[in-house]
Amino acid sequence: MTRDCVTVPVHASLHDAALLMKERNIGFLPVIGEGKELAGVITDRDLVIRGYADHQDESVTVGEIVSKDITTILPSATIEEAARIMAKEQVRRLPVVDNGRLLGIVALGDIASRKILAHEAGEALGQISLPEQA
Repeated sequence: MTRDCVTVPVHASLHDAALLMKERNIGFLPVIGEGKELAGVITDRDLVIRGYADHQDESVTVGEIVSKDITTILPSATIEEAARIMAKEQVRRLPVVDNGRLLGIVALGDIASRKILAHEAGEALGQISLPEQA
């Protein structure tokens, strides 16, 4: 799990989020609310699809387009559980949350970097890459 996560506050502008992604060379940001709770996440794709492509003006904040219905895990979850959840939910990153507060992020790369779990990471990626079932 990555503990030192780059985050963005809900009141940040879309432009600020995009600049932060560019500066840090990342495409995913946890969005933190006023009480430091995890309010959701925003991706570079979210910025494009729900932000700029919808011609949002400069006053629109990250909080207005944030993905709120996200899957999280508890810090007590095993890496195997994380891999299963990633495959099932077709996500590459899982916020680790305790009492609403972000503790870190488990990414598919974290799982793949553990030799013993390389198979699980491959299976998770295979499931993530499948088209959504309607």
